[in-house]
Amino acid sequence: MNIQWYPGHMTKTRRQIEADLKLVDMVAEIIDARIPASSRNPDIDAICAGKPRLIVLNRADQADPAQNKAWGACFRGQGHSVLETDARSGRGINQFSAVVQGVLKDQISRWREKGQVGRPVRAMVVGVPNVGKSTFINKVAKKKSAKASDRPGVTRGKQWVHVDQGLDLLDTPGILWPKFEDETTGMNLAFTGAVKDEIMDVETLSCHFMALLGERYPQALMDSYKLAEIPRCEEGENDVAWGYRLLQAAAAKRGMRISGGDVDTERMARVLLDEYRGGRLGRFTLEVPPVI
Repeated sequence: MNIQWYPGHMTKTRRQIEADLKLVDMVAEIIDARIPASSRNPDIDAICAGKPRLIVLNRADQADPAQNKAWGACFRGQGHSVLETDARSGRGINQFSAVVQGVLKDQISRWREKGQVGRPVRAMVVGVPNVGKSTFINKVAKKKSAKASDRPGVTRGKQWVHVDQGLDLLDTPGILWPKFEDETTGMNLAFTGAVKDEIMDVETLSCHFMALLGERYPQALMDSYKLAEIPRCEEGENDVAWGYRLLQAAAAKRGMRISGGDVDTERMARVLLDEYRGGRLGRFTLEVPPVI
C-alpha cells in the first residue's frame, strides 16, 4: 500500500512551529507508545534542535510494558527525558509538571539568580496527528482547553493553555512529513489512526494488520475472535491474501454476514481497527528499539 498524506496545512504548521520556538523553553514531544519510531516526525529533531526535549510515551497502557521500558531507555540514551502516560485515564499525567521542572532545573536556577522568581516554564507540545496531544493537554490542565478527537487533524492554529503558576503549554496542530521513508512507517500510522481512514482502503489495511497479528500475536488473535486455530500462511501466499482469510474467519465467528450468506469482511475490517485502536485486543508494541 502506498500511503501518503501531506495536506497543504502541514507546510503552514511547520513554519508556525519554527516561528513559535523562540517563545518556549522546552519541547514536549508526544508519541504513540505502540509505534514509537513511526509516530515520531523525523523533522522535529531538526526543527527543535537546541531546545530541551521531553519524550512522552502516550498510550503506554496499550503497549507492551517491556517495550515501554526498552524504548524509554533508548530515548534516554539519546539525551531526552522520558515520561510514560495514558492521557485517557490520566495515568502518569500528574508527574508531568515535576518532570518538566526537572528537565529545566538548571535554567530555573539561572532565572532565580536573575530575580525572575515565579517565571512560568513555557513548553511547546508537538507530535504527529492523533497521538493524543489534545487529550494529554486537557488532562494536564484539568480542564477542556484543547480540542480533542479520535480523528487526526482536529487542532488548528496556536493555542496557549495555562496549567498553573509554574507552567504554560503551547499546543500545536499535528504535523506529518512529506514522504514516509518506507511502507512500514505509513502502515503503522494507518493502523493506529494517524492517517485518516477516509483516504485508505480500510479492508486492505486490515488484511495487512491481520497478517501482522497472525505472525506476532496469534494467541491474542485467537482469544479476541474465539478462533480454535490460526489458518497457516500458505507457501507463496502474500500478507494481504493470508490476512483476508484471517479476516474472513474472524467475521464468521462474529456472525457478520451480508445478504446471500457471505461474511462481511468490510464491516469486520472496521471493527478490527476500532478494537485495536481502543486497546481491546491486547497490549502490543509494533516496533522494537534499534540495536546500538
